[in-house]
Amino acid sequence: MSEIKFGTDGWRAIVGKDFNKENVELVTKAIGKYVFDNYGIYKTIIIGYDPRNMADEFSLLSANLLKDMGFKVLYSDKIVPTPVLAYNAKLRDACAIMFTASHNPPEYLGIKFIPDYAGPATKEITDEIVSNLGSEITSQIKGKLIYTDFSRNYFHKINEIIDFQKIRENLTGSHILFDGLYSSSIGYFDKLLSMHNINFDAIHMYHDKNFGGGMPEPKPQYMKEAIEYVRYRGQEVKRLGSQVIDGKSPAFPPSCPPAFYIALANDGDADRFGVINENGEYVTPNEILAILLMHLKNNKGYNGCFVKTVAGSLMLDIVCEKLGIDVIETPVGFKHVGEAMRKYNPIIAGEESGGLSIQGHIPEKDGILANMLIVEVMAFEGKSLVEIQQELKDFVGCEFINTRVDKKLDNFDIVKTSIEKFSSIDEIAGMKIIKKDDKDGVKLYLEDKKTWILVRPSGTEPLLRIYVESDSQSKIDNILSFVK
Repeated sequence: MSEIKFGTDGWRAIVGKDFNKENVELVTKAIGKYVFDNYGIYKTIIIGYDPRNMADEFSLLSANLLKDMGFKVLYSDKIVPTPVLAYNAKLRDACAIMFTASHNPPEYLGIKFIPDYAGPATKEITDEIVSNLGSEITSQIKGKLIYTDFSRNYFHKINEIIDFQKIRENLTGSHILFDGLYSSSIGYFDKLLSMHNINFDAIHMYHDKNFGGGMPEPKPQYMKEAIEYVRYRGQEVKRLGSQVIDGKSPAFPPSCPPAFYIALANDGDADRFGVINENGEYVTPNEILAILLMHLKNNKGYNGCFVKTVAGSLMLDIVCEKLGIDVIETPVGFKHVGEAMRKYNPIIAGEESGGLSIQGHIPEKDGILANMLIVEVMAFEGKSLVEIQQELKDFVGCEFINTRVDKKLDNFDIVKTSIEKFSSIDEIAGMKIIKKDDKDGVKLYLEDKKTWILVRPSGTEPLLRIYVESDSQSKIDNILSFVK
């Protein structure tokens, strides 16, 4: 048996190496024992899988093992996004197992355990599962395996949250490009739009275990075709808009405004989102969080606090301060964010890596909902996404720049020593440190009150993750030089 570790979001390994039949059986039985010990044999377990190589085969193996242990198992009848499975766990008071490696390279697969509260398992839960490895349970109960469509309940919930009528009536002058990215959101995000007669274009609309030869991550380097599509359409609109008819009239009459495109995508299991604006520019998750926070409070009347991670932008703190909203800050990782959601019931909660959820939904990342909310805010505001971004910058009063550097080290001891070294300094690149935060590694706030550096360990390998934010690229460059 190779070493099995649960990181920030489950256990992941390379298919055919550590992710093999033996280890999947070990982890499945360990989860079965956890469910039996904490809930009993009559607790329903639901199982789903994303488009990855052998995810369907390994998930079915796991389902049959749990059935043989005596559990009632509801098994997805098709590829399913993580948020869809998580919502069904909440609705059915069930525990869930998702076979996915999220945004990791295609050769990886993973097992994510979702307790009945519908969010990521906390460290206490995954520690107990790991301690169960090699253990089994004995039950006289005869289990069941039932193929189940989990999409209907999820669609019903999204219909409750999103004002599709507003979108249909007010989303003029904007078109949607859905980049399926070969992911599990195909058949879900596009179907929701189609159900409500909302026009959209689409690319990469089939499931591919190799994700088109790229990475299943909705970031600019993997959305190049979507960006080209948006920019090309924008150029066509500008070209046609500059034409005249009979030497006088514009090509676009008032009743038929020009249509610019935004592009929306999700990662492999659709818990993360990616947004491209009408200029073909990537909109950062920090901006999306701020825009949606303002939308939910101002346009939809949500009340409560805001949850962000320690790596989230100071821009979010400024927005919250101006709106009179309390900020709850957690360590990096949505298991911490989800735990805070269950405790504080925030308006919205999210992380800088592209995951969020909102009040009244699930304490788990939902990239499908995130993208749908962006469409909704544009409909409510009657503005382009570029215009909404500019209004956000004006509201905040400055623009923040973020970067992250990963430094591979020889072992975990050096990682620990490096963090201790950062914790002991009082000045960086000529700027004094005025505040230190140790909830996740060490975060150092600098005297200009617009610059910080966070140094934290990776949860799975000897790696330092170094985050820097400032209102000036030169400040960031000086800090990175100091770090080197």
